Amino acid sequence: MKHPSKAPNGDPKGRRVLGIIFLTLFMDLVGFSIIFPLFPAMLDYYLPNGAGDGSLLGHMIQPLANWAERSGAEDPRFMTAVLFGGILGSLYSILQFICSPLWGAYSDRVGRKKVLLITISGLALSYVAWFFAASFWILVLARMLGGAMGGNLSVATAAVADSTTREKRSSGLAIVGIAFGLGFIVGPAIGGLLSIIDLTEMFPGLVKYGINPFSAPALVSLILSLANLIWVQRRFEETLPEEKRGKAPREKRTLAVFKLFQSPSAATRKTNLVYLIYMIAFSGMEFTLTFLAVERFAFSPAKNGGMFVFIGFILILVQGGIVRRLAMPVGEKRLAVVGIACGITAFLTLAIAYKLGVFFIALAIMALSIGLCSPTLSALVSLYSREDDQGANLGIFRSAGSLARAIGPMLAAFVYFAYGSKSAYLFGAVIIILPFILSLSLPKPEKTETLPVAGNS
Repeated sequence: MKHPSKAPNGDPKGRRVLGIIFLTLFMDLVGFSIIFPLFPAMLDYYLPNGAGDGSLLGHMIQPLANWAERSGAEDPRFMTAVLFGGILGSLYSILQFICSPLWGAYSDRVGRKKVLLITISGLALSYVAWFFAASFWILVLARMLGGAMGGNLSVATAAVADSTTREKRSSGLAIVGIAFGLGFIVGPAIGGLLSIIDLTEMFPGLVKYGINPFSAPALVSLILSLANLIWVQRRFEETLPEEKRGKAPREKRTLAVFKLFQSPSAATRKTNLVYLIYMIAFSGMEFTLTFLAVERFAFSPAKNGGMFVFIGFILILVQGGIVRRLAMPVGEKRLAVVGIACGITAFLTLAIAYKLGVFFIALAIMALSIGLCSPTLSALVSLYSREDDQGANLGIFRSAGSLARAIGPMLAAFVYFAYGSKSAYLFGAVIIILPFILSLSLPKPEKTETLPVAGNS
């Protein structure tokens, strides 16, 4: 018997919901990823001796620069910027880790639309802070606010799960992956192009208000967030009816989010662990990749933007083609295992990629890896869950990714800083071996549509 709340993929309402979620995630990811190609240049600006306000920052970072110089680094300032970038990159995800399951569980009680409106508004405020971030500490506050509101990805993922049948869950969640891929194409491309626009040169009088050389990308991110907010308010129809909202006490749900692997299902706990360890390695690569490109190939912010366009293009091909077509006949577990194996290969190749052609081959393999793993692992968590707790479970799953993004950049940046880029990527390959072994024992999910749980109609 098919659950009446589920809109099959061919239903116009179901397609409309997926389209709105797709655009919502796409615009969120564009605003988030605009900053990626700017990291090396931003850090050079905010580090001591740059144009930014770095007095207190200088006292914090100078010992690191001295250590890099004593360790024999050819460019101590650059290596210090790598470590600094890892720390800054982790701030966003620390807050996302804390807030993702909170938003997911809250949306299980009050519905998806209300939470999306709150968090998108918060993201817009974070871009306002970035726009006026002449000081490093204002930039930090902007990243922290953005991370707290960025936990809404779990809510959007739950809305997709609300709108698809269990048999089509992977296909529906691949929409999330395609939005990520497109976001990673358009966002870094815009960031790279806008890196040549310095509002402090065009309008010097605005400097006293906090305008900085990176305010143009911040302004575009703000405009996208406001457009996203209006779009969700006007077009998004609630996907979780009141009668299907979780009835668990607030205190119980709030405490549960701080126990990352708390779940009635052993399969869900193991999937979370696989995703956590895999994403520690991947996020470390993601946040050091621009520095690797600068170090080995002298990439500019615009070229770094082009690099992310290439990665995003491969992601779209994988998630829009391979995952959507092979999830049902091949199975989510098998695709996830293949994706993790590709990750090991990609890290090993990046470690020895001193020629541009080899470098882009490694990037393609890495994009294939994340393109296979992200939608299939999230689909497994959804398929292992009941209807009344899948928002919270997907929130915990996204929280595992956020925790990994909090650990990965700092860990990879430290290894890069202390031992060099080759060691950092070899270390990443070693880390991914563990989730590869764990993924082999994941159970096959049940895709038969079930009856409503007791208490829901």
